[in-house]
Amino acid sequence: MRDLLLRYLPAWLADALLAHRASYGRAAVAALFTNIFALTSSLFSMVVYNRIVPSGATASLLALSVGMAVVLIFDFILRVLRGWFVDVAGRDVDAALGNQMFARLLSMRLADRQGSAGAFSGLLRELETIRETLASSTLIALVDLPFTLLFLAVIVAVGGQLVLVPLLMIPVVVLASLAVQPALDRLARENLGQGFTKQGVVVETVSGLETVKAGRAGPMLEMRWNQAMRDNAGSALSSRLLSAIAINIASSAQTIAYVGTLIHGVLLITTGELSSGALIAASILSGRVVAPLGQVAGLLTRLSATRAAIGRLDQFMATPLQSGSSTSVRRTWLKGAIELRDVSFRYPGKRQPALSGVSLRIEPGERVAIVGKVGSGKSSIARLVMGLYQPDEGQVLIDGADLRQLHPDDVKANMGAVLQDVTLFSGSIRDNITLTHPTLGDEELIRVAKLSGTYDVVGALENGFDLALADRGEGLSGGQKQGIAIARALAGKPRILVFDEPTSAMDNQAEAQLVARLEPELSGRTFLLVTHRQLMLKLVNRVIVVADGKIVADGPRDSVLKTLATGAPA
Repeated sequence: MRDLLLRYLPAWLADALLAHRASYGRAAVAALFTNIFALTSSLFSMVVYNRIVPSGATASLLALSVGMAVVLIFDFILRVLRGWFVDVAGRDVDAALGNQMFARLLSMRLADRQGSAGAFSGLLRELETIRETLASSTLIALVDLPFTLLFLAVIVAVGGQLVLVPLLMIPVVVLASLAVQPALDRLARENLGQGFTKQGVVVETVSGLETVKAGRAGPMLEMRWNQAMRDNAGSALSSRLLSAIAINIASSAQTIAYVGTLIHGVLLITTGELSSGALIAASILSGRVVAPLGQVAGLLTRLSATRAAIGRLDQFMATPLQSGSSTSVRRTWLKGAIELRDVSFRYPGKRQPALSGVSLRIEPGERVAIVGKVGSGKSSIARLVMGLYQPDEGQVLIDGADLRQLHPDDVKANMGAVLQDVTLFSGSIRDNITLTHPTLGDEELIRVAKLSGTYDVVGALENGFDLALADRGEGLSGGQKQGIAIARALAGKPRILVFDEPTSAMDNQAEAQLVARLEPELSGRTFLLVTHRQLMLKLVNRVIVVADGKIVADGPRDSVLKTLATGAPA
């Protein structure tokens, strides 16, 4: 079964569906009986018209009615059960795929991230399309389809040549569905990409709404939105029109099969070749013959969008992971030695290298600052040390081991980081500091809050650490956000600290107080600082100067600062 599915579906999707094959099997059995029960209504009509009406056998009619009532009750129960099995399995498949996708999102390398945040969120939303088509609609349609042959056989048994009418309609429905598939596939790919563009504009606008309102970005974003809407609406309209053609042809074919069967049947009755009961039974079954094909026609129109979504998601699932493998070196405790060996690096999609041939070594417990002009490569060194990116050439080593060989969980547990752009998450201040880590209790929370200066802010709030933050911490000043980020980095006393412009939004007084509190805290811990602020350099005993992606000076703090003051390039 798995090999068969792998011919048409990627492994991650096939395995998710096969994991719930028991539920789908029960739904298929229920569908089997509901289709068999569908024969009873036509056979009931034939018996009533051929036997009950001519003889006036009301007692027999009562017995048949009771039997028909029992069948209808069981048919209702089985239809409900079929829907229940399919929906439960679909829910579980959706949850499994969603968890798998989100885990991969967390583990993917930043260098492999493509497109905007809105496009990414839209891509993950396509899971709903895939689940609905493959885990629900497809099963019902495919289970019902084989019963077309059964219904044709019964028509032959009760009506003979009446079977020719629905037989003629079958190729009409199939050919109409197949004819629109190439155009639908092309439109589905266009529609998916345009939907991502539209989603990206919305997310970009909402996330930067303050900047939009404060500046002149509104007209530009509105123009992008209107263009995305026009493009998306055009392709969506064309797709719906083509889908409607196939579905309406199937619907018309079902009606034609019913009417044609009646017309042909009346001619046969007049010649004495067919009974009226047989005509009623055959006309009912003729509609049932074409109905599953109508479901398949509707399914084929949705499969175009599903194939496009699967293709995009399969590309996402094929991206390399940053998470540790069986070959990763597990080190739960790191001393804190950092080394870059002849490292060269450029950001994805950029021609200009950010770093060229950078080599440096930081001993365990050493406190080092990296300074230089804007765009010189300071933050790039910090990002490589944190493992956010991998060098194009050379090595980044922690305690003598290549960072790519260490398990990311061990690196994160031993490294506290403050990024240049502070990001806060929805939830309380407590959640943003501890990140719900089970080992970080209230005592540690209060300690790091006092160190970062956040405790003074929290003390003035009614809800304290349980204050729920607005989206991305809106309502807090830039300095307050940085205080929370510093507390987060210090929590758990990691051996390595990497701070990238941690006080850029703080005033001089707050920065001086922070420096005074951090100085004893940093004792014995490796500290890598990227900063433009002179006051923060009190925390380090060594300064590295970077220019144009290369190290141009490296030495004791006072000596390097004196050299810079005399006019040496920074």
